[in-house]
Amino acid sequence: MRFEDLLENFHRLPFEERQTRLAQWCDLDPQELQILKGVNALPIETAEHFIENVIGVFPMPLGVATYFQIDGRDVLIPMAVEETSIIAAVSSTAKWLRKMGAKITTEARGRLIIGQIQIPRVNNLDGALKSLNEHKLELIVEANQIVPGLVARGGGVKELQFRSLDREDGQGKMLVIHVMCDPCDAMGANLINQVCEGLKGVIEELTEEKVGLCILSNLVDSKMAYAKVVIENLDEETALGIQEATQFAKTDAYRAATHNKGVLNGIDPILIATGNDWRAVEAGIHAYATRSGSYQPITDWRAEGTTLIGEFLAPLAVGTVGGVTMLHPTARLASKIMGIQSADDLARICAATGLVQNLGALKALSTVGIVKGHMRLHAANLALAAGANEKELPRLKSELARALATEKRISLSRAKQILDELRSSVLSPH
Repeated sequence: MRFEDLLENFHRLPFEERQTRLAQWCDLDPQELQILKGVNALPIETAEHFIENVIGVFPMPLGVATYFQIDGRDVLIPMAVEETSIIAAVSSTAKWLRKMGAKITTEARGRLIIGQIQIPRVNNLDGALKSLNEHKLELIVEANQIVPGLVARGGGVKELQFRSLDREDGQGKMLVIHVMCDPCDAMGANLINQVCEGLKGVIEELTEEKVGLCILSNLVDSKMAYAKVVIENLDEETALGIQEATQFAKTDAYRAATHNKGVLNGIDPILIATGNDWRAVEAGIHAYATRSGSYQPITDWRAEGTTLIGEFLAPLAVGTVGGVTMLHPTARLASKIMGIQSADDLARICAATGLVQNLGALKALSTVGIVKGHMRLHAANLALAAGANEKELPRLKSELARALATEKRISLSRAKQILDELRSSVLSPH
């Protein structure tokens, strides 16, 4: 099956036909399709091992973003998300990029996550630094003995960095040791925490100082993901409008926050679908956005005549092995659907999707506005909330679309009013 054949009218197909095409493209077996339908998607027995005080499971819609070609490879992107229009918008933008002949390219830059060992009040900074530097190689060997399995897979602690900081309260200096670790294809939080805790005693002995916290950092600027889109022969007005929208975000933190939320609309649903810690990624991205001293957008769009260039660069520490990524049946399937071979693959797909999601939002904002498309898709939710049954839904959605076109807005109360009118017309004798 060609990718184009798979996608033809995909969003208009009945659910069963979408699943059939997905199964053909991704080589899914009947049991895997049952999982996607929610059958044993997350058994209670499995959920009991994930968190405490389990009382049930919380289903989330799982869709696929379509039309993506990343680094020359066609890919369907599973997204677990509840917000109307996210998947539609990113798929529509990816389709537009294909039509424009634009290329999406990505890179993984760096592989190391960061653990922090803190000496909160260092008494002899020079002496501590001298001892740490003299014994750096020994400390790395000691660290890797704590995670022999990781070292056997080619990972482990690769470097130690030492930072001296002025305490915010003015009470002297703080010394922080950064433990730089390659987690291979794991997220690595538990691994790096074990290493930091394991080094605590030997560092106290070497420095004659008291260690405070031993914990990973979510600001992993040593493990970045990069994505780039180049669109040629675009009309200058659209290109300049998207560039101006980016300038707004660079100038005003209030706008930058919403700009970055739009990027994360593309990233978070993939992280959720694959069982990754989306909260950790968000924390790292938001922290990275403040690196200049003011909160900045994590994407950049610039117009060069009729060419528009977009770039994403931010920390993306994700995993494809260990924890929920392997234990959650649906998370395993999400990685299979994308054809993921490594954590770097996943990070690069996330970066590309975030950039394209951002482009769709900026293109809408700088041309027709964000409300028109979003509200048209939101009509389906309003129709359900109004109480329409399966037979009434198509007609009510159609009437809501007509109301939106003439009245420029729709609401739940308006949806209920229209539904009442439709039901009255069916019951009337004429």
